[in-house]
This record gives sequence, C-alpha cells and structure tokens, in this order.
Amino acid sequence: MKLYHGSTEIIKFPSFDKGRKNNDYGKGFYCTENMELAKEWACQRNSNGYANEYELEISKLKLLDLTKPDWSILHWLSILLENRTFYLTPVQQEAKSYLLKNYKIDYSVYDLIIGYRANDSYFTFASNFLNNEITLAQLEHAMKLGELGIQVVLKSQKAFDKIKFLNAYHADSDIYHKIYLNRDDITRQTYKNVREKLDVNGVYMIDILRGGKLV
Repeated sequence: MKLYHGSTEIIKFPSFDKGRKNNDYGKGFYCTENMELAKEWACQRNSNGYANEYELEISKLKLLDLTKPDWSILHWLSILLENRTFYLTPVQQEAKSYLLKNYKIDYSVYDLIIGYRANDSYFTFASNFLNNEITLAQLEHAMKLGELGIQVVLKSQKAFDKIKFLNAYHADSDIYHKIYLNRDDITRQTYKNVREKLDVNGVYMIDILRGGKLV
C-alpha cells in the first residue's frame, strides 16, 4: 500500500511512541492514499509542509476496514466518541452511552484501521446527529461531502515495523492552504443545504434509542 502523511516536517522514521491520544482512532500514525490530500493537510495551518510518501507491507497485518459492509457509520461514531473530546448535552450523553454499549469495537487488536477522517466540519456533522438535528442517512451522506477521503491509521508496533519511507514532496501553503479552505467552505455550504431539509421519514438518534439496535 502506498501511503502519504501530511506534515510540516519530513518524517523518515514514524514512531509508534508519538502521536496524540485524542485523534479520531486514538494514538497512531495517520495517512492517506491521496498525495494531494496529504499536501492540503500539511498546509492546513497556513505554513509550508510535505507529503511524506511511504510503502506499507500489509499482507501480515490485521486490518479493520470500516468502509466494508460489515460495519456501519454507528461503529465509526462509537470509536470517535471514545477518542475525541465532545462537549455533550444530556441528549448527546445518552446517545454516547448507547452507542458505546451497542456498537463499540475492540479495535486494540488491529494493526491498521481504514475509515473516515473527522476534521472540524465532519466532527460537527457527528455532533449534530447525536443531538437529533440530522438523520442517520443525512450523516452518512454528509461524511462523503467534500471528498475528504478515507484515512489509513497505523495502530501497532507491528505496523510501524512494516512501513518504509520513500520520499517527501514539498507542499506550498500559498497553493494548498487555499485549496484546503475552499474544500472546507464548499463542504460546510453543501452540508447546510442537507441539514435544512427535514427528513420526516428518516431515522434520528432518538429513534435508535427508542427502537433498539439497527445492525
């Protein structure tokens, strides 16, 4: 698998010991298969950066692919709730408790995770769903807005032992910061149109709480 990591630095030797615990999937090394997205992520704070290029041998790694039919958006959301900091209303707290009880995955046994990336915009979409402002179908649609792509996260020392640095491509903030902001603006505006449409027949979080587990 060819992977790219956007950063303000050239990272030849990714370390299992580094990384923030409150990222989407917890501590790990976050990558994408799209070099252009990596350049955007590298320049999101309006400074020049790099798309670090790697090769990862995955044949002997245990993979959790949340894009597969075996898993739903609610499984992804349960992982997000475990790791990211949410300031929850009472309704959202009840939703969190329910999702962690019924959709929690023991992802600690996996070496590699593939799934959605929740930047600030997408984090807002998830929060709105928990607060019954959008339906499950609207959340699923919203997560594909902006073509943010899927991220690949190395989660074990075994995975880090399998990654090899290939190159680092310069990312100019004058170009990629503007692309990053434009993508986010378009995503938010499109989402606003989705959110303003009342889906009377859709499944809201409160319906899941009342009706039981969906999948």
